[in-house]
Amino acid sequence: MTKLKLEQELYNYMIKTEQTLAVAESLTGGEISSRLTDIPGSSKYFLGGICAYANEVKINFLGVKAETINNFGAVSEQCAKEMLKGILHQTDANWGIATTGIAGPTGATPKKPIGLVYIAVGTQDMFSCEAFYFSGTRLQIKNQAVIKALEMLVHYFSGRKKLTFTELK
Repeated sequence: MTKLKLEQELYNYMIKTEQTLAVAESLTGGEISSRLTDIPGSSKYFLGGICAYANEVKINFLGVKAETINNFGAVSEQCAKEMLKGILHQTDANWGIATTGIAGPTGATPKKPIGLVYIAVGTQDMFSCEAFYFSGTRLQIKNQAVIKALEMLVHYFSGRKKLTFTELK
């Protein structure tokens, strides 16, 4: 038996359980959406996404609070959580993914190095957010983030990994 691609595994789960998914992407720049739509029939579960690269788009389209960005930064767990909450609200999807981070080669600070990525996944009621530190070129960091975001859901649904969920308020 050949190993299924993450996108195909996610498709199979979502179709089987009749659930939907939407994404809010900053760091990944629409790449998660692209990979999901590479699978024929993905429109049966994938509702769409917002590529919210600029802070103004995060605020105006996803409802991220300006105070969140001012106090914690666009690259933060708090911002990822609000992006997730926003995409779920905008689409009424059962599940969502949100990504934000620093792919470089610029934009790093001593506390937020190149390769720092926050990925949030969840539902209207609960979410899990993890920080990752990826290395490599800009494109390698983005690709690692895409893979990790898909893995988080696939591994959760398949029982390969437990995620710690918190109430999404």
